[in-house]
Amino acid sequence: MSALEHEPYFDPLVDLDGLWTVELAARHLPIDGMPPARYEAVEGRLRMSPREGSANSWATAQLIGLLQPSARSAGHALYTALNVRTGINGWIEPDLVLLKSPARNQTWFEPEQVLCPIEIISPSSHHRDRIDKPAICAALGIPFYLHVQVWRGEVELELLQLGSGGRYITQARARSGELFETAEPFPMSFDPAELLEP
Repeated sequence: MSALEHEPYFDPLVDLDGLWTVELAARHLPIDGMPPARYEAVEGRLRMSPREGSANSWATAQLIGLLQPSARSAGHALYTALNVRTGINGWIEPDLVLLKSPARNQTWFEPEQVLCPIEIISPSSHHRDRIDKPAICAALGIPFYLHVQVWRGEVELELLQLGSGGRYITQARARSGELFETAEPFPMSFDPAELLEP
């Protein structure tokens, strides 16, 4: 190669648009020079969203403390963001993931391992968190899905359970000052207000 010839420039955001797979993600993500972000893909198209603010971060930490003991007692395992495959060219990364049983040194997870994705609804990805991801998870047969929304000093939780028609139905719902209570997928009972920043 002469001194005038150059290696072609490769930009994964441009050159892999529409082609993303789990294998390409393992090779090229995170992208150098980009700010910290959540990476997900739908039909080969990469979706990036920034980390959320302190209210969502606090709610996530509090939720772990509230749910982890009961989840473990039931034989399940609660993890912070994991990569859940949704097909050959897609994956999601929920804020928390309740697995049917503990995993060891895994990076990519199959839908069959997941009992309940937990999303702290983000203003930057409200439609995706509230509508798109539950639809994907229902189609994959994931038994439960939990929404947590923090806004203006209020918190709302909604636990969805997969119904016989392959769609989620509301199993339990509560707002700040009420009792969020359910026996499935494991016993939970607390006031959503416990997830608010002090």
